[in-house]
Amino acid sequence: MNERKPTVAGQFYAREEAELRKQIEECFLNKKFGPGKLPAASEKGERKIIGVIVPHAGYIYSGAIAANSYFHLATDGKPETFIIIGPNHTGFGSSVSIMSEGSWATPLGKASIDKEIAEKIIASCEIVKEDSSAHLYEHSIEVQLPFLQYVYGKIKFVPICMLDQTYTACEKLGNSLAKVIASENENAAIIASSDFTHFERNEVAHTQDKKALDAIKKMDAEKFLEVVDAENISICGYGPIAAMLVVAKKMNAKSCEIIKYATSGDVAGNEASVVGYAAAKVTK
Repeated sequence: MNERKPTVAGQFYAREEAELRKQIEECFLNKKFGPGKLPAASEKGERKIIGVIVPHAGYIYSGAIAANSYFHLATDGKPETFIIIGPNHTGFGSSVSIMSEGSWATPLGKASIDKEIAEKIIASCEIVKEDSSAHLYEHSIEVQLPFLQYVYGKIKFVPICMLDQTYTACEKLGNSLAKVIASENENAAIIASSDFTHFERNEVAHTQDKKALDAIKKMDAEKFLEVVDAENISICGYGPIAAMLVVAKKMNAKSCEIIKYATSGDVAGNEASVVGYAAAKVTK
């Protein structure tokens, strides 16, 4: 599959380029849930951000929260590549699936897969398999690309889709990513794509997700997964978050900041059954 066509354009985000750019700008300019201003991407920032957590729902619900993570990334300088880790909602493909070549199309253009980095990840981690089928209909990675393209223009990225989200898988993947980034001195940022509590009352989502976010702030992947399991918190991308936290620990991260949290109920007003969204960053 040399070029992956967008699967959720016209559903999760606008199908036409001009409309999509306007939609993304509105997410950034949202003063209540977003950063309240447009980003000015810096090529020469300090590059202290190891990774971010970003939601992956429809932009009308989670886009403003997602914009917070991308605003912080923009001010930190431009990574040479983005490693985007998302959960596998479809069930297709291998336990941990990667694509190592080609490009993904969005209404804002084509985003190229970083073949060199992808192949190094495959070589260093036995659970990561080349498998495009896992990515064909998966939205959790796709919805991040228009934000990155809006902020940076042309980008390179590596898509990793996790069906196996056990701690063992997270640890193996995280250790591999940290090794590749460190050994090659790669200028890479990790994007952990995840929504939080699903289809609970608004007050329940806030309570449950606070427990998860408190665990995330401690940057202990294993403890975070224990909290998710013990409290039965329906976070879809707990594996990508945990893998990113493993990388953070390996790279001696100094802090994790929860930039913004809100639910679809907070944004849209229906509080009976909501989904939680968080923007966070881990820095060295």
